[in-house]
Amino acid sequence: MTNRPTLDSTNIHPDIRTSIAKNHSKTVNRVINAVVNNPAVVVGMSINPAVKKARKLLEEQGLNVTYLEFGGYGSQWRQRLAIKMWSGWPTFPQVFVNGTLVGGASDLHKLIKDNTLKTLL
Repeated sequence: MTNRPTLDSTNIHPDIRTSIAKNHSKTVNRVINAVVNNPAVVVGMSINPAVKKARKLLEEQGLNVTYLEFGGYGSQWRQRLAIKMWSGWPTFPQVFVNGTLVGGASDLHKLIKDNTLKTLL
């Protein structure tokens, strides 16, 4: 597996490193804290049907789901972008089970269908 390239910090001017590090850090830390402290976390946005599907799938597995919502299609996009940059996952929902990012709703459905979600529980 090839790692997704990221810009090395030595190639970022020192005057802007702090700005980059602080960019929506409260939002990202809120997600990190939820992922660390809860067995199932769905990070999403309003009106997105895949978010509701993911939550329902996890609840059907008997999991207590922590849901974090960050705006809708026209709002809080900067916060969602910061979350995407942190996780590397390009879409919402972002589904975490016992601290592991499993992808979105369709990825979660696949794990349930092939019975591999149980390895994370």
